[in-house]
Amino acid sequence: MLEYVGVLMLLVVGALFVGAAIGASSLVRPHNPTREKTMPYECGETAVGSPWGVQFNIRFYVFALVFLVFDVEAVMLVPWAVVVKDLGMPALVAGFIFIGMLVLGLADVWRKGDLEWVREEEREAIKSSASTGIKAA
Repeated sequence: MLEYVGVLMLLVVGALFVGAAIGASSLVRPHNPTREKTMPYECGETAVGSPWGVQFNIRFYVFALVFLVFDVEAVMLVPWAVVVKDLGMPALVAGFIFIGMLVLGLADVWRKGDLEWVREEEREAIKSSASTGIKAA
């Protein structure tokens, strides 16, 4: 337990330093909000709509999670690949189990259709609505 006292002290000193810096900056800086300062910034353009009403496709979330999983996989596999020869057969088996679990996860995401940007049901709905729109016109 005593070996962690240094780490705990470092965390406490770091937290105190950050708190002191934030507190000092809030005391020193002027507080004069204007309409221009409180408007959301959109690359020099006039703001359109509410900044909280941003609508985006939820499929970005799935792609981000899949990317995150495979990014972490790369971070884990590179050091493993460097030392696997020295560690022997148990490390090789553990690495292949890890890769196998990732392949199974990718297969599950693929099977669910989460890697398709436009799913088959939506594609059919778009085709049918387009054809009924053409017939109605």
